[in-house]
Amino acid sequence: MSQDHGNQPETPEYTGQLDQWQPVVHEQGDATGGVIPYKNGPALAAYYLGIFSMIPCVGLLLAVPALILGVIGLKKRRDNPIVKGSVHAWIGIIMGGIFTIIWGGLTMLLLIGNTVGM
Repeated sequence: MSQDHGNQPETPEYTGQLDQWQPVVHEQGDATGGVIPYKNGPALAAYYLGIFSMIPCVGLLLAVPALILGVIGLKKRRDNPIVKGSVHAWIGIIMGGIFTIIWGGLTMLLLIGNTVGM
């Protein structure tokens, strides 16, 4: 009586014996093989923002949201284990943290250098 509907949440299913219901787990399947966590938007956004935070002029503006969205993506993964994306979230957190420190430090040095140089 079970039909494969792709990405459906866990639902109880009758096993044929009286009072015997067992959960049925449907695996997350898609054309990418589960590599891109399209169900975990914050983790995916954190990943891309973390990667693009390497760009010098806009790096600081992208690194801070990458850090924040990475934490939100990990919380979403923890709350719902079916949702993937913990690796994308960690990459966003690490890259966001590193480039927040780098671009923030360079900005502070530039501001201090301009202030002292005047």
